[in-house]
Amino acid sequence: MSTSNYPSATPSQEPKKDYKGLIIALLAAGLLGTWGYLLWNNNKNEQTIQQKEATIAQVTDEKTELQRNFDASLARLDSVTGNNNALEGKLSEKNSEITKLKSEIRSILNKRNATAAELKRAKELIAQMNEKVANLEQEVARLTTENQQLNTDLTSEKTKTTQLTSDLATTTSQKVELEQKVDVASTLNAYNIAITPINEKKGGKEKVTSTAKRVDKLVISFDVDNRIAPAGQSDVYVLVTGPDGKPVSQETLGSGTFTTREEGDRPFTAKVPVKIETGKKTPVEFAWKPGENFQRGNYKIEIYHNGFKIGEGTRELKKGGLFG
Repeated sequence: MSTSNYPSATPSQEPKKDYKGLIIALLAAGLLGTWGYLLWNNNKNEQTIQQKEATIAQVTDEKTELQRNFDASLARLDSVTGNNNALEGKLSEKNSEITKLKSEIRSILNKRNATAAELKRAKELIAQMNEKVANLEQEVARLTTENQQLNTDLTSEKTKTTQLTSDLATTTSQKVELEQKVDVASTLNAYNIAITPINEKKGGKEKVTSTAKRVDKLVISFDVDNRIAPAGQSDVYVLVTGPDGKPVSQETLGSGTFTTREEGDRPFTAKVPVKIETGKKTPVEFAWKPGENFQRGNYKIEIYHNGFKIGEGTRELKKGGLFG
């Protein structure tokens, strides 16, 4: 084997490149990048979740606060209206407005997933409601003051009415008493009482006689007057009692019974209407003709007016002469 300085005609073999390390490096770098992305993405998700949780918490807290405010408003409203039922009619219009607000607020707060816009609306409505409740409180205070004044005035008027009623009762009692006195005082006075037995002759002539069997009628006359008796017609009752002590009463001739103030009910023989003129004397005359024979003895005549006996007289009828 010889040694030569000339280059050989056969090409020499070059060493092979090693890519394994590069691939491993690239894979490692990709893996690190993936881990980094995953870590970054996970961190971002955690931040998003935290933000959402914070938002939810904020919304929940705001909703809770709104609920508390709403409950406080309802409590104020109950305090105003619950103790003022007497004013309910006057406050019905304001209560109607508040009722609408309550309904809308409840509708929002009862939602599980109320939005921020809805909670903002609820907050505005609660503010409106608080304002109306405040106005309602002022109105109730004003009406309460007015009612208290009215009650005071009413009490005063009741006191006056009680006094007036008492005075009226006293006045009425005095009036009744006065009317009774006037009624009694207006009773007629009877005087100049005369009882004349009459015998009726043929041809219409009349003759006074005291013989019982000849008497056809008794003419009773008297005068009446009173200074305060009201003018007008009034009835005078005449009771005739026969010699036998029995009242003379014939229903066919207008007899009956009447009520006296001191003797109870009594029969009357005749009721005589009398036309009275205040303060003037009025003559009264009527004839009692029973249609049967008169008895011998005394006939008693009693005159009544206004339930009181105002006069009486007696007339004796005799047996007659030698052949009587």
